[in-house]
Amino acid sequence: MGSFLIMGLFGLVIASIVNIFLQSSGMSFVISAVGVLIFAGLTAYDTQNIKEMYDGSDDAEVGGRKAVMGALTLYLDFINLFMMLLRLLGDRR
Repeated sequence: MGSFLIMGLFGLVIASIVNIFLQSSGMSFVISAVGVLIFAGLTAYDTQNIKEMYDGSDDAEVGGRKAVMGALTLYLDFINLFMMLLRLLGDRR
């Protein structure tokens, strides 16, 4: 599941770069809608990875590093999900 989401993310980046030149509002709407779905899936996938990464026999240093990396991945997922939601719902003037 994760590899499909990562490939979708790469496609989303390429579509965003193409949309910079095309300036299409319809394409921007589709990119935002697909981005919300991709980042929601990535959030769920990363949460499962963090759960699987936990090992009770890790020492404090390794556990701390795993916690920081897990928090960073979830933070980036949430920030990007929020940005996509803003792009999807926030273009009303």
